[in-house]
Amino acid sequence: MSAARRSVLVGFADALAAPEVAASLLGAGHRVMSFARRGRPVALRKLRGVEIVEVTAPEEDLARCVEEVTTLSGAHELTMPLDDPAVLVCDRALPADAPAVGPRDEQARLALDKRLQLRAAEAAGFAVPSWRELDDGPGANGDEGLHPVADLHPGAALPAGWEPPVVLKPALAAEEHHGGLRRLAPRLVATSAEADQLLRAWGPATPALVQRWITGAGAGVFGLASDDGVHHLSAHRRVRMMNPAGSGSSACASAPVPQELVGPIERMLAEAGWRGMFMIELLRAGEEWWFMELNGRPWGSLALARRRGYEYPAWAAARALDAQAPLPLEEPLCTDDEVLCRHLGRELVHLLLVLRGPGRHTGEWPARGATLRALLRSGRRTGWYNLEPGMRGVFLEDTWRTVAAQTWGKRRA
Repeated sequence: MSAARRSVLVGFADALAAPEVAASLLGAGHRVMSFARRGRPVALRKLRGVEIVEVTAPEEDLARCVEEVTTLSGAHELTMPLDDPAVLVCDRALPADAPAVGPRDEQARLALDKRLQLRAAEAAGFAVPSWRELDDGPGANGDEGLHPVADLHPGAALPAGWEPPVVLKPALAAEEHHGGLRRLAPRLVATSAEADQLLRAWGPATPALVQRWITGAGAGVFGLASDDGVHHLSAHRRVRMMNPAGSGSSACASAPVPQELVGPIERMLAEAGWRGMFMIELLRAGEEWWFMELNGRPWGSLALARRRGYEYPAWAAARALDAQAPLPLEEPLCTDDEVLCRHLGRELVHLLLVLRGPGRHTGEWPARGATLRALLRSGRRTGWYNLEPGMRGVFLEDTWRTVAAQTWGKRRA
């Protein structure tokens, strides 16, 4: 696929998918600039051909960050947000007619609001773990929708009938908070006291929801959406998590696309008017596929898709610039045995956490010997995040910064 050389602005530069996205765009012949939080070193600086420009961190001053990204976007032909904070910033920063690879307006709301996603997934026919809202205001659509706001016991954190363990989730993937932006993480809570403490820490202004805890294996379905429906689908399963207690992948493997999910995916995205890249995050428990969330921007495990030949960032950019741009055939571009893709920094963090032990975690915990053997094993079809010709410096820098952020950085926080 050939395309005219264009200037593409991406960000934030420290997003997990940033190196793979930039490599995909550079490989398609584009010029790439990435905006980064001022004063924060990023591994993407090591990738030749990418220009880094610093902006005010949205966590410090969201309005100023939006203003600076608005100025930057005006000098580029295309803008691509790489993580949830960037989705919020770019949706506010870009003029309505500005070409973008990423959700805008109602699609941006869907990408950032988990309540909208869960309702849309249920309406499309996905199996969704039962959930309730915990905030005191109206639902995300201005009404109670399929799940009314939970009735809480006086002084209790959880609604009647909801006994731990449960998962507490912020309703918004990124939210404005006291003039800045913050991103809170879902938490598995084992007691009502833990739930109360967590919700107090989040504060009453933060909408939240409670969801049944289901154990299973993480998976994802990825693709592009256009006027013709969803296409160029691929899938993977999670092999290991960086934190065994629950986190993003440190290793994932290719998998067949579950055909029974194609219909719900098509219905959900068509109803939303979705265009461009998407990831549907799933949990496989027994024979059931449970919907977890929709990612409306490049996902962390993009390296696996690219190792299999699925150049989603470059393809999405081509279609954003020209809705009729030709794309490769839909058939899997790699038909060899299962492909495994690993993130070295996250694998090292996984090992350190396993060796440290489960602490207060009450679920299953990997055995140390089995973990060491698994991490030392490397098959013929093994690839690495952020490692391909010309990316060795990024690979080493990202490995170091990942381990440092999850060890020394955690202790300083």
